[in-house]
Amino acid sequence: MSAFEVRYPFTGEVVGEAPLRSREEVRAALDRAGATRVALDRHARAAVLERVAARIEAERDELARAITLESGLCLADTRYETGRAADVFRFAAREALEDHGEAYAMDVSAHGRARRAYTVREPVRLVAAITPFNHPLNQVAHKVAPAIAAGAPIVLKPSEKTPLTALWLERAIHEAGYPEEALAVVTGDRAEILDEMLAHDAVEVVSFTGGVAVGRLIADRLGYRRAVLELGGNDPLLVLRDADVARAAELAVSGATKNSGQRCTAVKRVIVEEPLGDALAEAILARARLLRVGDPLADETEIGTLIDEEAAALVEARVAAAVAEGATLLAGGERTGAQLVPPVVDHVRPEMELVREETFGPAIPLIRVRDLDEALAVANGTRYGLSSGIVSNDLAAITRCIRELRVGSVNVDEVPGFRTEATPFGGIKDSGLGVKEGVVEAVRALTTTKLFSLPWP
Repeated sequence: MSAFEVRYPFTGEVVGEAPLRSREEVRAALDRAGATRVALDRHARAAVLERVAARIEAERDELARAITLESGLCLADTRYETGRAADVFRFAAREALEDHGEAYAMDVSAHGRARRAYTVREPVRLVAAITPFNHPLNQVAHKVAPAIAAGAPIVLKPSEKTPLTALWLERAIHEAGYPEEALAVVTGDRAEILDEMLAHDAVEVVSFTGGVAVGRLIADRLGYRRAVLELGGNDPLLVLRDADVARAAELAVSGATKNSGQRCTAVKRVIVEEPLGDALAEAILARARLLRVGDPLADETEIGTLIDEEAAALVEARVAAAVAEGATLLAGGERTGAQLVPPVVDHVRPEMELVREETFGPAIPLIRVRDLDEALAVANGTRYGLSSGIVSNDLAAITRCIRELRVGSVNVDEVPGFRTEATPFGGIKDSGLGVKEGVVEAVRALTTTKLFSLPWP
């Protein structure tokens, strides 16, 4: 069997290998899963999910270290990720036990009969899932745990940059008692695997998290099948004129730099109403200078690397372009290989590439605006619409933001990315298409509603 190497982004050393699956092997996995009907009842599926959650918690430290080695994320971030992934499996276990069926009287109109109708939710035949590199465990958990809860067979392709954690999770799920034929993780070339997934007759749902270009390709080729597409964001933190500056600075820095800024819900734009611009810039600068950037495996490190040197160089180049166009680099921006000291960039204009596109890294750009009208116009002025945050105590302004922001979620006095694993998650515009994610919504997306009726004397 051929394999490909996985390298530690901080040093470039090889940390593992993953199988390079052929088209034939991928097709065989899809064939097996598509022909499978999961025999485990609700209680048994919930028990599997609970056992996986317990194992994640029991092996938290080793698992966090493994995620760090393939992703370059610091241990603080990867330990947090293991906790979130355990939550996903526990929420899915709870959802596996829920019966969402409903009953309807059918003699409520002159055209009805003395019958009773009922609905049941049945799993789709096969789910094809593709996950990105930025959350090697939690992104995979959000695909496979709802599928197990629903009883839907699934074939999943993780990022070729971070496949090792997904393979660990596959083993853990099978060892917890889930049928091998109902879950397969296939690693290798994304284009080849995606071709096989989209061509397979048994696939009824394609669930993809990643870039807009691939998401559009999937939507174009999917045809008369269901899609769950989460395609990234360009999330604003709106700091209104009455905001607590210290709180806003803390949210801006933590929201922009957690996970090395590689989150679809990271703070990608800090939009501040004047006259708070100078005070907020100073507070952000003071907080950013305290960040500890270094070896991702060191306990004290707060900022690890980006996924690779190319990703870090792209952020560096966008910052440089913004400065060349008139923005001010207040601090940071130094790059060593895949590691980037978070750059704080003031006086950024909305048309600059740094904030016009999704910049997937720990940049902290400030856009100054005159008033709330301009803040909303700038916030809504990109092709993305995933999430947002607001820092204000003005109820009228907050209400207006909630009503007018063209996004999937709005968090008041929080970062855009705040959520639990059970709440609905997804965006509009280029940020997503189809059913939202989050455990509860995902389970529904992987099932269909069947209605049946019986005579009712």
